[in-house]
Amino acid sequence: MTSFTNNDFSDLFTNRRSVRAYDPSVKISKEEMEQMLVEAATAPSSVNMQPWRFVIVESDEGKEKLKPLIRFNTTQNETSSAMILIFGDLNCYEYGEEIYNTAVEVGKMPAEVRDHQLAAILPYYQSFSKEKMNDVVKIDSSLFAMQLMLVARAHGYDTNAIGGFEADQLAAAFDLDPERYVPVLILSIGKAAETGYESFRLNPEKFTTWK
Repeated sequence: MTSFTNNDFSDLFTNRRSVRAYDPSVKISKEEMEQMLVEAATAPSSVNMQPWRFVIVESDEGKEKLKPLIRFNTTQNETSSAMILIFGDLNCYEYGEEIYNTAVEVGKMPAEVRDHQLAAILPYYQSFSKEKMNDVVKIDSSLFAMQLMLVARAHGYDTNAIGGFEADQLAAAFDLDPERYVPVLILSIGKAAETGYESFRLNPEKFTTWK
């Protein structure tokens, strides 16, 4: 069951800020964190392969391990309820049969559609180079991350998307295979102790071409 404190979508996206300082006394429960992940996982992904994977760093021990890998982003690490490490799984297609079989079982897809899709999708994904798969999982995982930032605000929390970290060390530091799991970004999450800065956005006419 959702526990939204804010259902105003206009407020959720127009007033989202990058918050770097949080109230360290506020801890998000495992149950609510899992609920937010479920809600954010309604984000789209290529052929529904859902390649996003997470490590939720919330313990003092975990944050101490993360600290030397996040460069100048120490305030977020020290004050947030958690640091969500988002990885893309280069072998995400291994879950293809489970995803599509379950879709059939719960009545979301006819069996013949599943069979047709899997016969086409799995060999196609398996043929990708590592570089191409890297692009796919990073795009999909970034869609998830954006959705999670809005879901967090709906639950009364704020976030900061962090790209400044030691990408070549992150997976191994948290016991993931670095050849399989690609670091995408880190989200700090917690109860804001600051409002965050407003920022200017370019007008669409600056970056849009109409044909």
